[in-house]
Amino acid sequence: MTGMKGPGIFLAQFMGNEAPFDTLENMAEWAAGLGYVGVQIPCDSRLIDLKTASESQDYCDELTGKLATLGIEVTELSTHLQGQLVAVHPAYDTLFDGFAPKEVHGKPAERQVWAVEQVKMAAKASAKLGLKAHATFSGALAWPYFYPWPQRPAGLVEEAFAELARRWTPILDVFEDHGVHCAFEVHAGEDLHDGATWERFLEAVKGHNAARLLFDPSHYVLQQLDYLDFIDRYHDRISCFHVKDAEFNPTGRSGVYGGYQNWVDRAGRFRSLGDGQVDFSGVFSRMAQYGYDGWAVLEWECALKNSADGAAEGAPFIEAHMIRLTDHPFDDFAASGVDRAAIRTLMGLSPE
Repeated sequence: MTGMKGPGIFLAQFMGNEAPFDTLENMAEWAAGLGYVGVQIPCDSRLIDLKTASESQDYCDELTGKLATLGIEVTELSTHLQGQLVAVHPAYDTLFDGFAPKEVHGKPAERQVWAVEQVKMAAKASAKLGLKAHATFSGALAWPYFYPWPQRPAGLVEEAFAELARRWTPILDVFEDHGVHCAFEVHAGEDLHDGATWERFLEAVKGHNAARLLFDPSHYVLQQLDYLDFIDRYHDRISCFHVKDAEFNPTGRSGVYGGYQNWVDRAGRFRSLGDGQVDFSGVFSRMAQYGYDGWAVLEWECALKNSADGAAEGAPFIEAHMIRLTDHPFDDFAASGVDRAAIRTLMGLSPE
């Protein structure tokens, strides 16, 4: 057991057009100044040339070398937006077009082909960068029907997951071929949004070894799921970890569904680390208990706090919660050694 790595920070929410948020090197230098030692990089052309990274070891070596001079490692690449486009229900076609290049807008089939190729390239690039895991979304075909009213036609959910498996299995094969885990973030709006849907998907892809989980407790707070029990159940498939806080304060007026309100007015809200309700001592203890040796990565989203303050507070918060694993049992001082004859005698058995 080597222990968790971190603190890292997901760069997606901080990208911008002005320094220090305009280039990967500038963002890495900014992150290092705040105490982070890793960055999770969204596959955005402003930060990484994904096609080149998937083909050129020299490009990847140069990228990691530049970051290393700043004391920064790449934690994972992310294709959350591209993964979303692997499976899109027609109700969301227009809204999700913004995640893809203009040349495939209004062309769902071509957009899907583009998205699949992007995620496959991310698998190859991850391998060249020496990464063990990759972060993504599953997309969704059944999400408009998540509430069973009107009554769903028999077989709708089963066919949705069968189709999801047909689309993702060839992608997962590429990840497997390159020795990288494909970690799906369990998230509202995705067909993989809780433990039950994860199990359904895993069965549909026949337990594919590359299919893994990105654990983010904030989404479980908003859904009122037991996030510690989730770790107990699925720890053997958790390959990525977003450290993000949230709170849920229901009233007689608003609850889990949110009432179409803005984030600041919802009963369930994302918060900066330490400002919400997530039991991070419990989370980090569970992750240590099960030997999680991946990265702890801040994903900052908050309905109230300024992003600069959230980022500055994130590194010391994560570092304070990371557990340095013990190398021997705490009661070793009282150990009496192994004496088989004495042990048998203690149980009233013959020493032989």
